[in-house]
Amino acid sequence: MKKVFFTFLAFAGMFFASDKASAQFKVGVFDIDAMVTAMPAYRTVDSLLNIYQNDSLGAEYNVYLSEYKRLDSTIKADSAAKKPEAIIAYNRTKLQENYVYLVNWRDIAQQKLSQKKGVLAQGLYQKVQDAYLKVLEAKKYNLVLKPGAYEYGPRIDNIFISVAKELKLTGLPQEYLMLGADPDAPAQGLAPAAAGAKPAAGGAKKP
Repeated sequence: MKKVFFTFLAFAGMFFASDKASAQFKVGVFDIDAMVTAMPAYRTVDSLLNIYQNDSLGAEYNVYLSEYKRLDSTIKADSAAKKPEAIIAYNRTKLQENYVYLVNWRDIAQQKLSQKKGVLAQGLYQKVQDAYLKVLEAKKYNLVLKPGAYEYGPRIDNIFISVAKELKLTGLPQEYLMLGADPDAPAQGLAPAAAGAKPAAGGAKKP
């Protein structure tokens, strides 16, 4: 993956050698998931996710843990009572299934949480996607990178700002405003890193 990305950078470097080519090739930074979490309405989704994680997922984990302990005790008691091996073997199989579930609980819970988020935030994702597609159509970007995928090169536009304007948001988190230049500001040549760096000259403005 790194080899492919650096190959692209080498190609891009040759492409951007011409000021005219640089002006024609438009690069932006954006992430739909990040934009959804910046929406004011996402606070409700976040609260519901916390309830789901603490109550529903917590209760589900406790059910499997309780069943694991019950089976473990049952197997010990049956072995001591010399119950038929078939019964003990069956319970051992069930015990192993519960053990595997508990060991992998972190990944299982994360997957369930992601699925729940997709359901609860479906409307927000649709709004952000619609606004994003409008911006892409209007501004004709050649390449859009996620935050953190850009180090140095030609000006990179902060598409978060344009999408926020399209959604009529009154503001964005400060860390989102640091990701690149305001697409409506005049081009200023080379831009610094898109993540964790100072904004490009003529940088992002609060929508």
